[in-house]
Amino acid sequence: MDLRLPRLRRPRPRRALAAAAAVVVLAGAGTWTAVASDDAPEVRRADRVMATGDGVRIDTSFFTAGPEGRRPAVLLGHGFGGSKEDVRAQAEDLARDGYAVLTWSARGFGRSTGKIGLNDPEGEVADVSRLVDWLAARPEVRLDKDGDPRVGMAGNSYGGAIALLGAGYDDRIDAVAPAITYFDLAEALFPDGVFKKLWAGAFVTSGGGCARFEPELCAMYERVAESGVPDARARALLEARSPAAVADRIDVPTLLMQGQTDSLFPLGQADAAARAIRANGAPVGVDWLAGGHDGGDPETGRLHERVRAWFDRYLKGDESADTGPAFRVTRTGGVDSTDGRAQLRGASADAYPGLHSGTRTVELTGREQRFANPAGANPPAVSALPGIGGSGGLSQLSSLGIGVSLDFPGQHARFESAPVTRDLRVTGSPAVTVRVRSTSDDAVLFAKVYDVGPDGRQQVLPSQLVTPVRVEDARAGKDVELSLPAVDHEVRKGHRLRLVLASTDLAYASPAAPATYTVSLKSGLTVPTAPGVTTAEAPLPAWVVWLPVAGAVTALALLLTGRRRTAAPAPDPDLADVPLQITGLSKRYARSADRYAVRDLSFRVDKGQVLGLLGPNGAGKTTTLRMLMGLIKPDDGEIRVFGHAVRPGAPVLSRVGAFVEGAGFLPHLSGRENLELYWAATGRPPEDAHLDEALEIAGLGDALARAVRTYSQGMRQRLAIAQAMLGLPDLLILDEPTNGLDPPQIREMREVMIRYAAAGRTVIVSSHLLAEVEQSCTHLVVMDRGRLVQAGPVHDIIGSGDTLLVGTVTPVEEPLAEKVAALPGVESAVRTDEGLLVRLGADGTAPRLIAELVRLEVPVTSVGPHRRLEDAFLTLIGGSA
Repeated sequence: MDLRLPRLRRPRPRRALAAAAAVVVLAGAGTWTAVASDDAPEVRRADRVMATGDGVRIDTSFFTAGPEGRRPAVLLGHGFGGSKEDVRAQAEDLARDGYAVLTWSARGFGRSTGKIGLNDPEGEVADVSRLVDWLAARPEVRLDKDGDPRVGMAGNSYGGAIALLGAGYDDRIDAVAPAITYFDLAEALFPDGVFKKLWAGAFVTSGGGCARFEPELCAMYERVAESGVPDARARALLEARSPAAVADRIDVPTLLMQGQTDSLFPLGQADAAARAIRANGAPVGVDWLAGGHDGGDPETGRLHERVRAWFDRYLKGDESADTGPAFRVTRTGGVDSTDGRAQLRGASADAYPGLHSGTRTVELTGREQRFANPAGANPPAVSALPGIGGSGGLSQLSSLGIGVSLDFPGQHARFESAPVTRDLRVTGSPAVTVRVRSTSDDAVLFAKVYDVGPDGRQQVLPSQLVTPVRVEDARAGKDVELSLPAVDHEVRKGHRLRLVLASTDLAYASPAAPATYTVSLKSGLTVPTAPGVTTAEAPLPAWVVWLPVAGAVTALALLLTGRRRTAAPAPDPDLADVPLQITGLSKRYARSADRYAVRDLSFRVDKGQVLGLLGPNGAGKTTTLRMLMGLIKPDDGEIRVFGHAVRPGAPVLSRVGAFVEGAGFLPHLSGRENLELYWAATGRPPEDAHLDEALEIAGLGDALARAVRTYSQGMRQRLAIAQAMLGLPDLLILDEPTNGLDPPQIREMREVMIRYAAAGRTVIVSSHLLAEVEQSCTHLVVMDRGRLVQAGPVHDIIGSGDTLLVGTVTPVEEPLAEKVAALPGVESAVRTDEGLLVRLGADGTAPRLIAELVRLEVPVTSVGPHRRLEDAFLTLIGGSA
């Protein structure tokens, strides 16, 4: 069935300008090779050089796999500074999935000739139509009609922009999936009239120098770089090369994947594209990924799968293809101790919320403030540093809750909120109105919102993003509405929001002439919360079956038999939505009056948390869990689950699922019969069991009808998770759930916990595998000798420590390491294979260190904390483990 939207055919602009209908394949330039793959169709690759009508030669590769026959095609573009080889792996995967894939090196890159035109409609865009002409003549490619192949386009950054432009200029493009790209290149490089100098310079450098560009582009760059001010001609030149120029013509299904850690093409670029394309009546999906041009996790595998599904739906016409939610955002939770990466989870919504959904106003306080724009705009404040990206970078530290931004005294104004009274999720673009006055005609300001910790010292700039603004005719004063960077960031209870307006920023050009700016507040800070974005982006996967969390409720039911009930305290209405509140809990060892397994323990667990219960052997973890499940009675203190006091047989325990010592099954009964018998023993209605969902989770297939005695250990674990999740309990308790699992099963179990909590439920896990706890948990409770040592979010307990690992492009020589060691606030700097291990002194901070590293021209690629949960844990318990 043809699922494409009906489209009006219109003449393709400029198709006559360069003989686009005549693509010449140079004689002898085509070569065929085969790409082998285990248990997958062999991929056939043909390399050809195509000559365009203006004398440029374009290097291409054509990939197919599987049996002969026609299939949809995909044009796959590469990023700026790269070549067709960068997308070869994705091309081969798409070929195995039943597509004919054509990759090419854009003009001026790889083995292609010509000048770089930044996706010039007369150059690179015309080349796309030539490539489509070639596909239309291939016997492997499915046609909608003569000369019109069924074709989609995808690519990252530069390749993403050409996909959008291709859809705007050539009606034969049927679907596009661009990633981390621009909609308006002029606004990306000249936001609000401010020159993004570091990124513009990076463009020129990665392109091979100014001479490699079209002459008018080179002249434009040199003119703006010298003056520091974008002029109207420069903006017009870049606007003409932007998808925004043909926004009314892009009417095909579009999947927009934009990076959150991206100061080059921030989320606002995808928002503008989404609004424009949706207005044309086309389906649009929006996905905010964790990474971006400033580093972070690119989520390559997940995005490639989503692109494939998008094309399956809109190119193959597969109605069953799951194209994902209308909106998805990747969020962080926990830290991987092996590489310092923030762990990822997804949230989604059925409709794209935009950047201003569910707004609430946070009041700010602060008097009118005066500050300086220093001569030469030096020293500049530090936010994003293009080039310090990759697997680390400033954005990586930001995602881990570590502040590295630097604002100089006397060069900024700041306004602050009161501590927020509950966790606040900011999803979108905050806004505020300020009044600006300057001693110069124009003022350039850099607006940013910090998340400030309770101690006032730790401040985090989410994704290291700032909004530059040029205020013209500012001498008399002017009210300015500021739209701050779009982010997805959680502000914890007790934290403050701080609005900073700085006069300089290292990444941008500021006026060189000294001036004094005066700024005052005209409104509160309007914060978007996107209330519809509340659910995990996908249901719990089938491999959830590896989680062994069965049995405890059955044990509870048996314990109730013949046991006399006692009157329970009245429920606490203030705790009705709190999964767990433990207060003053104590339990003595048997036959001991003064030896405690647990003593005076208090902590709280909220909805959506994955809480890790840690401690050395004998810390009291298992005793605490047994009291929580009502298996043993505390000597003192209280446990409340959703406001109800826990006692053996308490009705509220029906909302608790638990696993402590393994699940017991009747071996002669089948898996299904065991589950049905278990649920019947609880006395709850059959319709409350959610049996079908549990069986889907188990994924046992035909084995459900077999006797459990025939099951392998892994199959028993699958059945155990199905049993524990019958009724979909609101609170899940796991004691050492990874025992006996191999590494892939452990990884799957980790994802189960994260997704289970993301659906609004709560998980408590006790484990001795600190790396797993660090990756899967959002919060921790650390116990030692029966007492609470510390409780709180993972990143707060781990902290940044006093040691940072500075990654460098090349090994650091000893003289340079000595210079770093001699810096103020630095106790030591030791060379490593990765770069430098820098230990900060009592007065040292990460922002000052980064500024000094930049000044010393240290070739930094990443900066990250050098502390793991294991380090924090051993510090807290004093090595007693």
